[in-house]
Amino acid sequence: MTAAIDAIDLASRLIACPSVTPATGEVFEILEAALAGIGLEVHRFVLGEAPDGPVENLFATRGGEGTHFGFAGHLDVVPAGDGWASDPFTPEVRGGLLYGRGSVDMKSAVAAFAAACSDLSEHQGRISFLITGDEEGPATYGTPAIMEWMAERGIRPDMILIGEPTSDSRLGDIAKIGRRGSVNMWIDVPGVQGHVAYPHRADNPIPKLGRIVSALDALHLDDGNETFQPSNLEMTAVETGSKTTNVIPGSARIQLNIRFNNLQRGEDLVALVRRTVAAEAPDAIVRAKISGEAFLTPPGRLYELVTEAIRAETGIAPELSTSGGTSDGRYLIKLCPVVDFGLPNATMHKLDEAAAVEDIYALQRIYARILRMALA
Repeated sequence: MTAAIDAIDLASRLIACPSVTPATGEVFEILEAALAGIGLEVHRFVLGEAPDGPVENLFATRGGEGTHFGFAGHLDVVPAGDGWASDPFTPEVRGGLLYGRGSVDMKSAVAAFAAACSDLSEHQGRISFLITGDEEGPATYGTPAIMEWMAERGIRPDMILIGEPTSDSRLGDIAKIGRRGSVNMWIDVPGVQGHVAYPHRADNPIPKLGRIVSALDALHLDDGNETFQPSNLEMTAVETGSKTTNVIPGSARIQLNIRFNNLQRGEDLVALVRRTVAAEAPDAIVRAKISGEAFLTPPGRLYELVTEAIRAETGIAPELSTSGGTSDGRYLIKLCPVVDFGLPNATMHKLDEAAAVEDIYALQRIYARILRMALA
């Protein structure tokens, strides 16, 4: 008989590890010990070099033939920042809240699922954990590397639940059945540096940059559809190399991000931006990085399991949404149906990040219900 895992205790021990992305080491040792203690076979591997690595990943599994239920998540966190009321990596319960970086996004969900597995000492089918040390960063050696490791061994879950914090005003009000895609772009506009009193000897890139901004801002991408909100293009930074009042800069740069729905494809949006930029400044250089395509899990058994478990525990039916940012579901959807569900997300990435203790325990109970129904 394996010892039960207490979700708050495990979450606290994970939070105490300052696992700023990309994460390796102690935080994985703690999770490995917890999972091995409840009978899971644990595999850990480190890949990559700076700047995108090294990254540690973990795959753990228990069970045999039958439905294979996967839980995906991450142990890396964003930097804490200054101004916390208490040390961000010294977990503390105050007023019914567990404070610490990662309490919401998403160490408490990892702990809650581990605790749910410890509640389910006997089951049919198979349970697996797919845990990365790089979800908050470029993810070059994160979840895609776990998927490659699994493919080499012929491992493929039937469904995957991701423990990202999806709830809004209360636990269970929102689960994510898809996510928008994301592409970052950088537009370099060349010019010729010179003295502002002799503009004929220079080529000011800023007017060209202004025309590009106006043209991009005028683009209408789409109106959305029944499952996705409209795609949106947002300029996120404008830079020049000059900080001096009497110098025409030699170059200028625009940075932008497009969050797009399943009416669009990343490469088509990149091509659209390139055409738009070329019309205003043919010598401008456009670079792009597609972080992930939009995805949608079709209605099916996983929808039903998550909805039924949330309703049974909280009394509410979750909204099945595609709003918000992206998740590693953009990769995992290639394997099987994927749904994201976790804690309320109001304080994720913020100072004094905190999750309600009762929400963490309730999340454990919801996860346990999902597992019991999935593996029955």
